[in-house]
Parts: sequence; C-alpha cells; structure tokens
Amino acid sequence: MPRLMVDFISSLDGYAAADGWPGFWGVAGPEYLAWLNEDPQKQHVSLMGATTYRLMSGFAAEAPDEAGLAELTAMPKVVFSSTLKPPLSWDNTELVQGDAVQAVRDMRQSGTRPLRTVGSLSLCRSLLAAGVVDRFRVIVFPVITGATGRERIFDAYPDVALDLVESRTFDGRLQLLEYVPTVLTGPPGATS
Repeated sequence: MPRLMVDFISSLDGYAAADGWPGFWGVAGPEYLAWLNEDPQKQHVSLMGATTYRLMSGFAAEAPDEAGLAELTAMPKVVFSSTLKPPLSWDNTELVQGDAVQAVRDMRQSGTRPLRTVGSLSLCRSLLAAGVVDRFRVIVFPVITGATGRERIFDAYPDVALDLVESRTFDGRLQLLEYVPTVLTGPPGATS
C-alpha cells in the first residue's frame, strides 16, 4: 500500500509563508536545493488543494523550464477542489471534486506510487485528522517571521504525538524532521 507523507517547509515559528520574504525565506543553501532535486521520492503523486494548485500552476506557466517546476509539471498531481472546473491547464493533473479523505483512502488501496502533499494546509489538516497520514515531514528554516508570517501551519490541528524516524541538517542551518504521527483524543494521561 502506498504511503502518504505530509510535507511542509516552515519558519521556526510555524509559518508556511511570510509577506515580503523570498522563496525559502532566502536561506536555502546548495545542499538543501541539491537534495530537493535528487529526492528519491520524486516518483510520487503530488496532492494539493485549489489554492496551492493556482499558485504552483501559475509559477509553472510563467517559468516552465525552471528547476523544480519542470519536474513537478511532469509528475502526476491530484487537486482536491469544489471550485475548480475541468479541464485543468497544468499537465498531468487530475481534479477530484468529491471527499478528499475518501479519495486518498482509495488511492492508497489501489495505487502503486507513494503520495505526498504540496502545501495545502487545509487538506493536510483533514488528512491528518482522519488518520490516513503515514509520515509527517517538516523542513524548519532558521527564521522567525512573527511580524510578517502568514499561514500558520498547525492552527486547528488535532493533538498529535510524533515519533521521530529521521532527521538531517542541510547547509549547517536547515533541519529536516520526519515523524510517524499518531492522532490523540486528548493530552496523554488525561482521563475522559
């Protein structure tokens, strides 16, 4: 059965983006960028919501040959949306307008490729809460964007216990943390 990985990049204070900051908060180094391009999991299906689709497909249309975007364009992608209408303009993209959690369960049962999210905070939150996420990976960038940060990653998440299964440092400053998540019904040791 293919595994599902939720994959985020984050500022130290838990933001997915920040107003006025460059991509990767301007601190992605050569080791990290090489790892992105050599990632053995590139043979996966990318899952995203409509907002991420609009953003990424726009980037891909503006710079189709840019490293990373060309590879993402070539990969199979599934977009979950009730607002987008077929046909989608980005190559290799399937639109799912129904229940995302059930669609992912079906993909895990019948698919052969690993599944991985791209951005899509709401989608990731729903998948984690439903208990279908096998791995949770975050790359922590050494910046705090308290004044300009937007899109707090973990707001409205359920309580989750995380068992660390991999860690790595890139360029002496970026931290990769990969966990197996377990959704909790409440704090450990709490009585109902």
